[in-house]
Amino acid sequence: MTAFGKLIRTTAFRLTLVYLFLFALFAASLLGYFAWNTRRLITEEITQTVNAETLEITEIYNRRGLLGLTRAIEYRALRPNANLYLITNPSGVAIAGNVGSLAPGVMATRGWSEAAYRRIEDADDRDHRALVRVTELPNGFRLLIGRDLDERRRLFGIVAKAAQWSILIVVVLGLGGGVFVARRVLRRIDAMTGTAQRIMTGDLSERLPVGRSGDELDRLAENLNAMLERIEALMAGLKEVSDNIAHDLKTPLTRLRNRAEEALAMSRSEADYRAALERTIEESDGLIRTFNALLMIARAESGQGGAAEDFDAADVANGIHELYEPLAEDSGLVLQVEAGPARLHGNRELVSQALANLVENAIKYGKPSQDTPDAKPPPILIEARRVGDLVLLSVTDHGPGIPEADRKRATERFVRLEASRTLPGSGLGLSLASAVAKLHRGELRLDDAGPGLCATLAFPALSGEGLEEQSSQPETHPA
Repeated sequence: MTAFGKLIRTTAFRLTLVYLFLFALFAASLLGYFAWNTRRLITEEITQTVNAETLEITEIYNRRGLLGLTRAIEYRALRPNANLYLITNPSGVAIAGNVGSLAPGVMATRGWSEAAYRRIEDADDRDHRALVRVTELPNGFRLLIGRDLDERRRLFGIVAKAAQWSILIVVVLGLGGGVFVARRVLRRIDAMTGTAQRIMTGDLSERLPVGRSGDELDRLAENLNAMLERIEALMAGLKEVSDNIAHDLKTPLTRLRNRAEEALAMSRSEADYRAALERTIEESDGLIRTFNALLMIARAESGQGGAAEDFDAADVANGIHELYEPLAEDSGLVLQVEAGPARLHGNRELVSQALANLVENAIKYGKPSQDTPDAKPPPILIEARRVGDLVLLSVTDHGPGIPEADRKRATERFVRLEASRTLPGSGLGLSLASAVAKLHRGELRLDDAGPGLCATLAFPALSGEGLEEQSSQPETHPA
């Protein structure tokens, strides 16, 4: 397509043509109304003048008779720029006046009409147009008084010529402005198109150019750049997740296969086969849990949170405490809960799963690094409380914690910090908790407990419950 073809196909150029047509139509209508109104005013002025003069001349005839009327007409006909005058007898023969010839039938019709005429002193043979009034006098005489319409015609011609030039200037300037605007917009669109083509080839680091005018194209470019940044981050995350899945799931799958081969090669009895199958099932359950966690994270990040309801976060905290208390005791830890009324709106199952992941991490990694056999370790505390317009679900342990530099990375999928590599796990617990928090328009906070880690799920509180922290005394359940 040629450059001119691209230019005339732009929306800006087409809009310019539409606005140009509308403006030209408006200008033509305005000038047409002005011309019509001017014509009407001139016609009204002529009729008023002719009516007034007809009354005067009729009175002269009534007072002075035909001789006085003839003298008055001849006197008025000699004045500069005089009106048209004509007196005829009952036979239609002209008696006095300055009209040399008149269109047939005009004198036979009383009232107003437009007629062609020529004055007596006219040297050319060109007919003129006049607005005339024919009045019948006593004794059958007829009086014609009129005014030439050449002034009206000239004024209308001036307006028409001005309208032509005005519309021509509007069209020329409009087309020039349309071409200028269309070329400017086309350059920006071409720049965006080039950037989009480079992005489609795989270079997600490209960004659309943003000008300094702050117009709609700049706002569009800013929003698209924000979208591209999000897409780039998602693609990078997808690549990282794919690499992590291939790396972290390869080990359990290999172990599963080796155990199956070992069972086939080494087992000699039914008990050996049963033990091998039990280990295989246990390994398979671990893989299924990993894939279920990935599926739950994907659903949460896509906004598929399931059915939402109003519930009390304190009930969730007490339920998790009751569920994980035996596991904490088996690990030699104490699990406590402090829960006050804190209602929120969301998916109770997902919130419970997120809190359960935090508790599992605390039990797994929250044991103090230096602990004497006789010393009782500090408790792991589950809290549910309302602060301002937020509901906070937190789990505090006294283990080694997470360095501040690694806290953001700790919420990514399959990320397992070096200190925890010797323990079983897939690195999806904090990632799932963060996804659930974002689904509920909240966030996951990882803070230093000095020593240890305080992991907090912050959710928007249920509206209408007040903005201050609940005054009720939290319920405490020691292990």
